[in-house]
Amino acid sequence: MLVFPNAKINIGLNIVERRTDGYHNIETVFYPLNNLYEALEVVDSKEFALHISGITITDNIEQNLITKAYRLMQRDFGLPPQAFYLKKSIPMGAGLGGGSADAAFALKALNSKFDLMLPPDTLREYALQLGADCPFFIDNKASFAQGKGEILSTTALDLSGKYLLAVKPDIHIDTKLAYAGVVPKKAAVYLPDAVKKPMTEWKNLITNDFEKNIFSVYPILQEIKTQIYDLGAVYAAMSGSGSTIYGIFDNLPNDTTCFDECFYKKTVPL
Repeated sequence: MLVFPNAKINIGLNIVERRTDGYHNIETVFYPLNNLYEALEVVDSKEFALHISGITITDNIEQNLITKAYRLMQRDFGLPPQAFYLKKSIPMGAGLGGGSADAAFALKALNSKFDLMLPPDTLREYALQLGADCPFFIDNKASFAQGKGEILSTTALDLSGKYLLAVKPDIHIDTKLAYAGVVPKKAAVYLPDAVKKPMTEWKNLITNDFEKNIFSVYPILQEIKTQIYDLGAVYAAMSGSGSTIYGIFDNLPNDTTCFDECFYKKTVPL
């Protein structure tokens, strides 16, 4: 079975409050990037295996979210050994949700391959055991997310016909660093209302609370954001806790050679 886990971006990210469990409640809009994806094949095997090509991943195989997804389903449904072949093209630690998408799509593939007939609600419960943003990729539709990112409500936001430029320098942002300079507070503008406004107004309405602190530590990210706006983006922001900066354009950006030295650069239609 072959599936194609896709990336996502965060449109706005508000850190609302600190939870008693040490995590934070957030508000964000997840938007799927259906034209930015990788390939995951699941085949019968004599023993479990995970083979990864494309972008190198240094994590231990047992710590990979695909492995953890398989172990959950194997535990509860006695699945036979499977081999997973991942062609990795979405960089890790980029705020694009590549690892979370891999996990969610692995769950969906196993559900389909073995006719488990698990409904989306159940798949989301399994996905939540793997990561806070994994449940989003079960339905894979534009959604307003609350809580740790797992409380989802679909939104009518549709960016079809526009283009996205994603740029990631060779920077990995530690999650603790991302939260270190953030003071939780209620957002001035309710995000589901903000995204209904014309995109030309988003720049002054929709923010990512991580940017201020992270940009002070990594000024190159602010520089990239400025350059993206200079190229004509209608809206630009950091996705999640970074380190990808994306821009949304009405038309295909003409010249992105200024980002050629960055670790990752991709332009896709939305």
